[in-house]
Amino acid sequence: MEKAKSADVNLVEGFSFHELGGQFGTKRLLDLSDEEVGQLKKTLDSTKMTMPSIYADAKTLEEWKHLFDQAKKIGLKFMVGEPDPQFLDDINRMAGQYQMKFAIHEHAKGLSKYWHPDSALAAIKDRENLKICADIGHWVRSGLDPVECLKKVQGNVISVHVKDLDSFGNLNATDVNISTGIIDYPKIFEELKRQQFDGYVFIECEHDWEDNLKDVKESVNYITQVSK
Repeated sequence: MEKAKSADVNLVEGFSFHELGGQFGTKRLLDLSDEEVGQLKKTLDSTKMTMPSIYADAKTLEEWKHLFDQAKKIGLKFMVGEPDPQFLDDINRMAGQYQMKFAIHEHAKGLSKYWHPDSALAAIKDRENLKICADIGHWVRSGLDPVECLKKVQGNVISVHVKDLDSFGNLNATDVNISTGIIDYPKIFEELKRQQFDGYVFIECEHDWEDNLKDVKESVNYITQVSK
């Protein structure tokens, strides 16, 4: 959170399987007691950071229920993930019960049941509490035009994941700093502006997990400029 703050941002997206470290040791969000959830919220407050969402992963209905419990205690607005289709109705119901949304994410073709906009739209059809998290980089990995994908899912996007790649339609494409790869982000944001998108944009720099702060800062500066 402190590193994210130093990149001149005030939003972070957590993920449910992350070992939190520090005072929490190897515990994940799922493992936190009510007292520890309170401590996590104090950490957010002390850094003046907001965590509106987490990427969530669970294998059973009981685990999904527990994630919704934790998300509510933390004060999240929505969760993001790729649940097994058998849980979609239950997740839609729980999202309504807990007064939050759940956004379907799309990993690349072969890795996700929701890799194509059509499959993501099918997942949220007639489920009023399900939305879409548009992952620009994974669409490009799958050989899809991200602007056309955004047009397809218009009106259903609650958040966007942005990254850049060194090649198109290559499942093994390497992540690179945003603006140095092949994704045309001016066109991406032109389309988002056309749609009057007012959701969340989360930057991902996954090519150097251990030391990516410099890359994150450069990406934040670029996205800030191109999104004006």
